[in-house]
Amino acid sequence: MNLFVRRVTLPAITPLVLQKRVIKVFNEDGSSRALEVPSDIVARDVCQLFLMRNHCVNEGVWTIAEHLSNIGIERIVEDHESIIQVQSSWPMDEDCKLYFRKNYTKYEFFKNPSFFPENMVSSNNETNGFLSHQQLIQDFLSSRTCPEIHGHLHVREQGKKSWKKYYFILRRSGLYFSTKGTSKEPRHLQFIAELNESNVYILLSGRKMYGAPTNFGFCIKCNKSADARDLRLLCADDEQSRMCWVTVVRLFKYGLQLYQNYKTPPQWSGNLASGNSSPMRSISENSLVAMDFSGRKGRVIENPSEALSVAAEEGLAWRRRSCHRMNTHGGSTASQTSAPCQAVHRMQMWFHHRISRDEAQKAIEQQGLVDGLFLVRDSQSNVKSFVLSLCHYQKIRHFQIVPLEEDGELYYSLDEGHTKFTDLIQLVEFYELNKGALPCKLRYHCTRSTL
Repeated sequence: MNLFVRRVTLPAITPLVLQKRVIKVFNEDGSSRALEVPSDIVARDVCQLFLMRNHCVNEGVWTIAEHLSNIGIERIVEDHESIIQVQSSWPMDEDCKLYFRKNYTKYEFFKNPSFFPENMVSSNNETNGFLSHQQLIQDFLSSRTCPEIHGHLHVREQGKKSWKKYYFILRRSGLYFSTKGTSKEPRHLQFIAELNESNVYILLSGRKMYGAPTNFGFCIKCNKSADARDLRLLCADDEQSRMCWVTVVRLFKYGLQLYQNYKTPPQWSGNLASGNSSPMRSISENSLVAMDFSGRKGRVIENPSEALSVAAEEGLAWRRRSCHRMNTHGGSTASQTSAPCQAVHRMQMWFHHRISRDEAQKAIEQQGLVDGLFLVRDSQSNVKSFVLSLCHYQKIRHFQIVPLEEDGELYYSLDEGHTKFTDLIQLVEFYELNKGALPCKLRYHCTRSTL
């Protein structure tokens, strides 16, 4: 019997983790960008990719947001989450998107105690009825402790359009509500949702879509279901309490992983580094050094603090020289003096030009209602004035910046002339260091993201 051996060449099989997938990420202005990425890419890597391509600094607040417009909900995709797994949970025929934007509430709760009101938090580690913010965070991260969140929430009854108000308790084991007032006895607690296989989302149009009693709605959504009828719809009475519930759900679900995401510095993934992405800075940029030419000989400024101080002084001197050149060229009027200053501030990231009051509020809300988040815009009621929109205690306040003319010079002020500035950049820099007439210092720029 003759045997014939035939060699067959099989196609190479690419490991699953090295296979490429295409994702589409949107910006707030409706623009989008499609990317070919590894199948194991996580949200942190996608953010880093956009930041490097746009030569931006990673401040730890850039996020990928999962937006499910068909059921009107949205959430932060955690840094360690797989983007491909998030997309795979979407229904084929629904309008689901990923957005790239800043969100200052992402890790702010690790630093800011206001995220956890004392009347809503209790822990078995309390001493004399007091628990410090650091101890509270440790309790949330440790699986051996049993802190809980409690308070009244509105809940929409399953299969109905009506809402009822109950006393809720959030524990590691899940979310419960009391069937008898504020009792926490086991026989009075009814289980409503578990956290391990679910995610917490913000309701975008709770009043319109679900008849919510307030604008501070959120929901618990099971990962295996995309049906709006399976959502556990909840509603708080104010933004601070809603933020507390949402934050603690994230802490109970991810625990130490969330803290590691916060503490881990951004690193460029090897899979992405081998692609066609451009480096953060060119070789020529990295070779630049700060120099001081004020003396007879130039010297290298080695102290980083001194370099920043010199750069700030040089920027201010440049603005003054620009105003002086404009003033001496063709007359000395306040309008001529202000022209270069206006041109300078319009290039700042915090300046949003001619957006409305509602658009300013929406922009700040999307980037997180944290103290000190601000933007500057043109005034709609006064053509020559500007408006500072500032977040403080989860509320957005608007302050008029009016032009004042004194001895032929034009100044800007938001406290009726008690403190005057030659341009808006100087005004912003002052209130970043001093509270002045504002409820808090300016801390974070509300900026437009780019793809």
